[in-house]
Amino acid sequence: MTGRRRGILSGALALTLALGPATAAEAAPALRDDPPKCEPERGGTKVGDPWGQRRLNFTAVWPITEGEGVTVAIVDTGVDPRHPQLKLAKQIDLTNTYPFDCIGHGTAVAGIIAGADMRQLKIPFAGVAPKARLISIKQTNQTDKGDVGLLAKGIIQAADLGAQVVNVSIQAHDQPDLKAAVDYALAKDVVIVAAAGNIRKEDGVPAPAYPAAYPGVLSVGATGPDGKVTDFSNSSAPVSVLAPGTEITSTWTGSAYRQDLSGTSYAAPYVAGVAALVRARHPELDNVRVRRRIEITADGASGKTPGIVNPLLAVTKILPSEVVAIAPRQPAALPSGIVSKAPAPDTETINRSVGVAMIAMLAAALVSAAGLVIPLGRRRRWKPGRTAVPSEPGR
Repeated sequence: MTGRRRGILSGALALTLALGPATAAEAAPALRDDPPKCEPERGGTKVGDPWGQRRLNFTAVWPITEGEGVTVAIVDTGVDPRHPQLKLAKQIDLTNTYPFDCIGHGTAVAGIIAGADMRQLKIPFAGVAPKARLISIKQTNQTDKGDVGLLAKGIIQAADLGAQVVNVSIQAHDQPDLKAAVDYALAKDVVIVAAAGNIRKEDGVPAPAYPAAYPGVLSVGATGPDGKVTDFSNSSAPVSVLAPGTEITSTWTGSAYRQDLSGTSYAAPYVAGVAALVRARHPELDNVRVRRRIEITADGASGKTPGIVNPLLAVTKILPSEVVAIAPRQPAALPSGIVSKAPAPDTETINRSVGVAMIAMLAAALVSAAGLVIPLGRRRRWKPGRTAVPSEPGR
């Protein structure tokens, strides 16, 4: 074993121990005998005011929600948890190589989704949903290649860990186990956000990127500062919404930053962050309605033409059809037996009551008659009245 390799493995072991026993066991199960090189490009220490952050203005949503209570899983190249703006709830390495990010790609994605707000320290960069809970699932050590089987496994594992949003910024080819993994996660009410893919310069021929091209996935294309779709953004895959994807600023390995990132893979995490904001604000919405909200509230969205994601509208807009869809259920009919039936009529009691009423009426009539007859009788001293006799003729 060379000294360089011993140094890499020692560093991996030190980071594994620093992560704690439970996380360490998942982060680095057992290093392979032939691990690939782990040499991420170097970033810088300075960071400017990101144009994508200004364009989306997602900080305007923070008085309402910052994504608290929502878990976002990043199935990517891993995340460097040593960055001061990144905090991981769980870290898993499916490649059995290194627990950290050897490329920088996953670390940048994580920063765009949930980089901590450190504006009080004069750091202008922040993630869309800074209080979202992050899970890193490492499935590759390469940005343009990877094991599709591990990608599928990572999506399933994210769903089983309770992720409400899964970001996939890696484009792969169609494969049955990947499709099955996507269907599994969607059935568990996960919002899957995926990069629509980039047109490769080698052949220049666009081809559908997966899992973005699968039904039910929120597919994201890239725009530049001018608001136009970038030349590299894949047009052959269905695009649900657009987000900034050129000259992107984000976190990088080694507690550094990059300000020159480009690709739909950096547009997707903006939308994943917005999905976290929506799920935090509207926990009653399922993944279909969260996806629909993001699509129809996007700036410039019209028919089949996707618009640029609008975080504030996605969180706050009142959608009439959605209000009807989430209206409270009408109360169910009362179960049988809860209301007592009316008792059968008591005919004997009724007959007695009628008889008593009639006797009372007769008594009242007699009393009334007596009230008239008795005074007359007293005035005549109880003598009978005279009867008129008709007169005889000639008298």
